[in-house]
Amino acid sequence: MPPAPDERLITPAFVRITGSALAYFIAIGVLAPVLPRYVEDVLHGGGTAVGIAVGAFAVSAAALRPLVGRIGDARGRRILVLGGGTIAGLSVLGYAAADNLGWLLAMRLLTGVGEAAMFVGAATAVQDLAPTSRRGEATSYFSVAVYGGLAIGPLVGEACRTQWGVRSAWYVSAGMCFVAVLVGLGMPAARPAADRTQLVGKRRFLHPAALRPGVILALSTTAFAGFSAFVPLYVKQVGLDSSGLIFAEYAVAVLLVRIFAARLPDRLGSIRGASLAMVLQSTGLLAMCGWNTSTGLYVSTFVYSMGVSLLYPSLFPLVVDAAPEAERSQAIATFTLFFDVSQGLGAFVLGIVVSLSSERWAFGAAGLLSLAGLALLRTTAQRVAPNYTATR
Repeated sequence: MPPAPDERLITPAFVRITGSALAYFIAIGVLAPVLPRYVEDVLHGGGTAVGIAVGAFAVSAAALRPLVGRIGDARGRRILVLGGGTIAGLSVLGYAAADNLGWLLAMRLLTGVGEAAMFVGAATAVQDLAPTSRRGEATSYFSVAVYGGLAIGPLVGEACRTQWGVRSAWYVSAGMCFVAVLVGLGMPAARPAADRTQLVGKRRFLHPAALRPGVILALSTTAFAGFSAFVPLYVKQVGLDSSGLIFAEYAVAVLLVRIFAARLPDRLGSIRGASLAMVLQSTGLLAMCGWNTSTGLYVSTFVYSMGVSLLYPSLFPLVVDAAPEAERSQAIATFTLFFDVSQGLGAFVLGIVVSLSSERWAFGAAGLLSLAGLALLRTTAQRVAPNYTATR
């Protein structure tokens, strides 16, 4: 059955917001293959310098997400999209003037400021527009813009670097940031109606509605940090020359589910959808650990990808529905902060496992963490109303 008129999701405003996010994440993707080469070849930095330059972006983004969430609740979502995209674009232009690591790090930290504002603003605006019964679907479509941009961007960045030099990639990335701002000009300007005294009285660093879902997210998405860091090393043990096809399989599987099964998280409900996601994730990761062949890696990657595709769209409505509309940006900022933490600490923690054993046992450890997230989710299910659990 088609949705009722008041259940309509794909509106011009929704398309503008996701289009703005797509342009922005293409800009971020352009930087991915170019930045490490720039640090190594132009600034003559080693592996540590490359790691610091890449990671500085996430540090400032994570630190500022709660603050930009409060700004979004008080001033509206559009100011975050427009301001974040502008800051990111100007900072990337600053890369062109970087002739030493210190200046580049300063610009990377500034890019993280723009990232924090842009992502929180766009993600919250999408949820503002989504009918309650279609919030998981809205999250799926929004994540397609994110994944799509991060898939297209590196191809553009590599082409720029090889054809016109590194600095051309900076200009193209900055240009896409400004395209995101131009598209974002058409998004709704309204902000949630709220009692200003209530907003002042409720200032806090982390929003309580996002804490449990955020911890569940962090336990589960730590696996992605290990997957991205150690699959390129692990493939040699199973007789593969490179990890390119493994990552392509992962990306295609996630995108196909989020495009063609976008309504599945809403139909399953948040608790059941997230439970199925973590069962699939942990099954895939434990199979990756125990099935030490190339066939095993392909099969387990597919199963793991199915879990990843459902997890975020299923958990996200738990946060949005539990937070008052006037505090929605802060709740979303807190929730996404846990993803930053999982990526920042995940590779380090699982790296310790690798140093004590091997890469495949890191996948096993990640599978156990996902099972811990599942156990926490089940205790969360006992705290929500039975009708909510059944319908969402």
